[in-house]
Order: sequence, then structure tokens, then C-alpha cells
Amino acid sequence: MLAPRREAEGIARAVATPTHDVKADASLKSIAVLPFDNLSEDKSNAYFATGMQDEILTRLAGIHDLKVISRTSTEQYASHPPNLRTVAGELGVAAVLEGSVQKAENKVRINLQLIDARSDTHLWAQNYDRDLKDVFAVQSDVAAQVADALKAKLLPAESARIGKVPTKNPQAYDLFLKAEYFLNQIDSTSAKDPAGMELQAADLYERAIAADPDFALAYARLSFLKSYGYWRLSFNRRASTLEAATMAAARAIELQPDLPEAHLAMGYVHYWGHRDYEAALSEFAIAQASLPNDKNVIAAIAFVHRRQGKLDEAVAGLQQAAALDPRDTRQPRDIADTLGYMRRYADALISNERALAIAPDNVEALVNRSAVLQMSGDTAAAKRALDAIPSDDDPQGSVTFARANLALRTRQPDDALAALAHAPDWISDNENNGRAPSALLRARALALKGDAAPAREAFLDAQRLIEGSIRENGEQAVARINLADIHAGLGAKDAALKSARRATELIPISRDALDGSYYLAELARIEAQVGDAESALGHLRELLTAPAGYVVSAASLGADPAWDPLRKDPRFATLIADARAAEARLVR
Repeated sequence: MLAPRREAEGIARAVATPTHDVKADASLKSIAVLPFDNLSEDKSNAYFATGMQDEILTRLAGIHDLKVISRTSTEQYASHPPNLRTVAGELGVAAVLEGSVQKAENKVRINLQLIDARSDTHLWAQNYDRDLKDVFAVQSDVAAQVADALKAKLLPAESARIGKVPTKNPQAYDLFLKAEYFLNQIDSTSAKDPAGMELQAADLYERAIAADPDFALAYARLSFLKSYGYWRLSFNRRASTLEAATMAAARAIELQPDLPEAHLAMGYVHYWGHRDYEAALSEFAIAQASLPNDKNVIAAIAFVHRRQGKLDEAVAGLQQAAALDPRDTRQPRDIADTLGYMRRYADALISNERALAIAPDNVEALVNRSAVLQMSGDTAAAKRALDAIPSDDDPQGSVTFARANLALRTRQPDDALAALAHAPDWISDNENNGRAPSALLRARALALKGDAAPAREAFLDAQRLIEGSIRENGEQAVARINLADIHAGLGAKDAALKSARRATELIPISRDALDGSYYLAELARIEAQVGDAESALGHLRELLTAPAGYVVSAASLGADPAWDPLRKDPRFATLIADARAAEARLVR
């Protein structure tokens, strides 16, 4: 079965979002902070220029009266683009802040200019020559000057926050900015070693904290990094990782109770660590009070709503965040994912095309397109979407998984075996927050071909890998469901059912509307395979009334060989007909 789709961070409208017209918003208090030029002789200081951009942007995002575009949407532009009006139109802003940064030892030179994109006139400009220890005063002054130039009202609490200094230790701050640089690259689609980047970022945060034990922001970001690793990187899903995330967030709040990043971090501890959504929303609300225009906070709330099964609220939240990050491919993919869960496949494709309009070769958007097309029944187009991805553009194995999975669902076992020919032992299971043994997919392909003996050997190879993972990392739902698949392939009915049921106990659909639907669908598939048709049909009925559009659809039920054991049952034919009628009513 298709693994559930994943948020990418934590956004576009459900239909294609038009380029923003600056002229239509002539009085809009809106700004984009373009990447700062790194003028340092030492080009390795690029992290510092990026850090200055981020810190100024964060301060501006704390001003309720300003619309501030996220860094992920501005990073593709030059520091001083010749077509500034066009850039501002694409970002949907009236003003642009350009700058350059030069760092030499403990001295910093920062040159900035605020430009009205409507008339290409300067609203404000300033050069700063400072010691590194005085850089926070620069950041605060810039935020205040920009707000004044754009005539944005500053509340007293906002003025106080803008002026706060995160650390008085220049060495600690420099280490912190280096850590941020690595953290921002971990989730890149081109990241070939996210685990290595995570370790580098963690080490730098910890060194920053060692230099300044009262550095609350460093604790907060370290906590976020640990929670992210626990959620996203299956090898890091250990109790010790979650404990470290919890302790770091708690320490950040203890040191600075009003620090929004600390509450954002604690919210993710609740969300990613425990799936405690009410506690997460409470912390995110505190963060949003201080960062009202921060896309990451708005999106975090929307992502929790998805887990709660509140998909309409999630779409509304993601649309709200869209205007703050209009050029990031992740945002329209998040919208597309949500619509796909809702079985609004046509709308999902439209939103996903927005991502491909921004970056036609974006791997994740092409995989998303394939997933939506599969579930809507156009498997030929789904294959074309995957074929468009270069064979060497698969750093984490998600494309290999998608190709093999599609081939299995369309009864093409030889294609699945070809996709897996050079796969490593573990591949990303199409964003299911874990990994799958490539041997398991190979075993299923061989079984589909009728090659019983080599299929059995492949199942046993997969079993050794899964059981080793459980011994090393503890019990996880994804490992249990893969083990159930293996037991079923080996003919061990009772063991298969026990393991699959255990997966649904670990993450029931009542606890997580997205992941829970996946595990319930996998249980139904195992039940169908071992001959428990009654229970399988009951679970399918439940799934067809749930936001489970990436695991069960009329088309997938009709075509996937996983459901062949149910095809002679008239109740199964009725299920498909009902599902098709329900999906037709969703077409807009």
C-alpha cells in the first residue's frame, strides 16, 4: 500500500495561486528580506550572512502590522536583483530589504537598503560597522527602522522583543549561526546525508550552550532539532532523543518564559514526540502571540489539525500561511497532500502543479503527483511522473520505493525488481517517517511472480533487518507493520495478524488520522491476504468514511492485487461502487 503523505514544513491555495500584484496592494505593509551578499574574504562565512538575514526577518515577523515573507521563498533570488519590481510581484510585497555582510574576525560591516518596489525608490538605508558583540543592536535597529519606514505600528511588547539580546557571548552566537545553517539544509530534497547534518548541527548548538549556559534560543533550537530527528529519522527514534528534546525545551522556557521559539519547540515535543495535540496547540498558540506572522508557527498549527482529522481547518491554516511563503515548493505540496487525504484528487493535482511551476524538477512534487494519480486511477500518468525523475536523483531512496510500489500495485513485478536492482538494504518508505527493507519489496515482487523459493529467502532477509531494528531502536508501528507483511508472506497467519494489530494499537486512527489510516489499511490488507474477509471489509468501510485518500480509494481497491482475495465477495464490489460515487460527489 501507499504510505501516508508527509508534511514538509511543516503553502499555496487549493487551486493555482496567481502571482501577487503589488500595484493592487499599494498600501500593503509587506516586506521581503532578500539574501544578504557575503562580502567576507573567507567565503566560509556565508553562514553568517544567512544568519543575519534570518535574525532580522524573525524580528520583523514579530510585528503584527507587517506581512513578512519567509526565507525559503526569498533564498532563490539574488541579493540585488535587476528586476526588483518583478521579484516583489512574485513574492507579493511592496517593499524589499537588500543587504551585504562582511565579517572579519570580531568585526562586522553590514550595509542595508529598504526599497519601495512600486517606484524603485529608497525608503531607508544604513551602513553599520560594529564589533561582533554589538550585532544584536544592529538587528534591533534595523527592525525598528524598517517598521517606521513602512509606517507599521509597534506594540510595546513587540518593541521590547525586538530589543532583546539572545546572548552576550559572541562565540556562542557564532556557533549558533553555524548550527542554524546546517539545520536549514537537513530537510532539503538534495540532502544526501541528513543524519550527518543533524549531528553537526546538534554539536554546534551544544557548543554554543557550553559557551553560554543561559542561551535560551540555542536550547530551543536544539530541542527542535532533536524532536525533528525523533520524528523524521527512524534510526534516531529513541527514548533518549525525545528526553533530550524535552529537557532542552524546558530549559529554554525556564531561562526565558516569553521566548516564542521555546514554546514552538515544546509544542513539537508534544506533537512529534507524543502526538499530544492539545498540549502542542497550547504551546503553538503562545508562540503565535509573539510571532503572529511567522509561517512556521501557522503551518505547525495546521499540521496538528490534520493529525486530528480536522482537514478543512488545516487547509484554511495552510492557505493563511501561503502568502508568507509563496515561492517555496513545500507549501503547495502540503496543500496537495491535505486535499489528497480528503480524496479531492483533482484539486490536489492543481495545487501540486503550483510546486512544479516553481521548480519543474522537484523530486518530492513529482513523487506527490504520482501518488495522487495512482489513487485517482491514472496509473500510466503516475508512472510517467516517476519516470521524469533522473535515476541518480534519489538521495534517500523515496523514488526507488515509489517506483517499486507502483509496479507492485499495477501487477508489474519485473518492473519492481528492476527498480530495486541497486537499492541499499534500507530505503525511505515514501515519507512514512521510517525506512523499509528493500528486501521486503523484492520479496513481494517475487511472490507476485510466483517465484516461491527466492521470495521466501527475500522475506527472511527482510525479517532479519526488521528484527535487528526493533532490538536497536525499540518497538515502532512501521516496523511492526513491515513484520506483519513478512509473516504473511511466509504463511504465518497468526503472527501476521498479531503484528499488524499491534501496529494499529501503537498508532490508532483515533490518535492520528493520517498515520492511523495507513496502519488500519495495512491491517485490512493483511487480513485479506490471510483469509479474514469479514474483518478486512469492516476496516475498509471505516477507511472509506475517513480522510484516508492516500491509502484507500475506489481506483486502488479496483486495481491493487492486494485485494484480489476479496474480489469474489459481492460486498467488496458494493464497497468499490459506493467509494466511486462518494469520490464523484467531491469533484468541484
